[in-house]
Amino acid sequence: MFKGSITALVTPFKNGAVDEAAVIALTERQIAAGTHGLVPCGTTGESATLTFEEHMRVVEIVVETAKGRVPVIAGTGSNNTAVAIENQRRARELGADAGLVVAPYYNKPNAEGLFQHFKAIHDAVDLPIVVYNVPGRTVVDIQPETVARIAGLERVVGVKDATGDTARVSAHRRLIGADFVQLSGDDPSALGFNATGGVGAISVTSNVAPALCAAFQDATLTGDWETARALNDRLMPLHHALFTSSSPGPTKYALSVLGVMNTELRLPLTEPNEASNAAVRSALVHAGLLDRA
Repeated sequence: MFKGSITALVTPFKNGAVDEAAVIALTERQIAAGTHGLVPCGTTGESATLTFEEHMRVVEIVVETAKGRVPVIAGTGSNNTAVAIENQRRARELGADAGLVVAPYYNKPNAEGLFQHFKAIHDAVDLPIVVYNVPGRTVVDIQPETVARIAGLERVVGVKDATGDTARVSAHRRLIGADFVQLSGDDPSALGFNATGGVGAISVTSNVAPALCAAFQDATLTGDWETARALNDRLMPLHHALFTSSSPGPTKYALSVLGVMNTELRLPLTEPNEASNAAVRSALVHAGLLDRA
């Protein structure tokens, strides 16, 4: 079920509130472009600044809009295990296909603490779990041996690996098996990730270039590496430009340039500076999405 280009959706705001109409429009735009799945309320969705009610309302809108056309993996993680369980429970009630559960941030749990955190969520809620390893944000790196232990839980179906270390794919395959779903969380290394056994990406760039990212993933999954490399070359400057300032600032700016939505963020994030914006515009031109910078 979970493979290909899965978009880590931005959350649109209008005058400080979630723009529900824009959430619907973004969801429809993604599906129309061939995106294979959606992740509302992950890191890119500014989940850290959403209230519980806002968070679950966005998940509800995306699930209702998608209507089963593509799977929806709701962001449900927290560094508070009890909160993560409640998020996972509510996501299941709303009809999400899985929960994306990030490693507990700030607490810095050891390997046993990581396993027990995921086990508690798994045991409490009958909903598939995709483990999210992003040490650049959480400080904690879930090592392959710990991922393998967590993967032994029945409803743990895959991992979003945002380490950028493509060697992790082979390590996970060796320890868990080839059927374990491995999704890249790092757009620049997604080509190598799939070449070594990954089956897709939970992508930031696909917010901006959904058709290109879907075509890229399709090419890797069918073994058309020449096409995949060509698309990767078009997308690479955009992958980097979208992180020239705190994400998702540059992504929202890119979407505004394309006329899709506004640039509104929530504090503590602020809008990118002109150097970042210039890099985004140049990358859009390189990707063939904009006529001139």
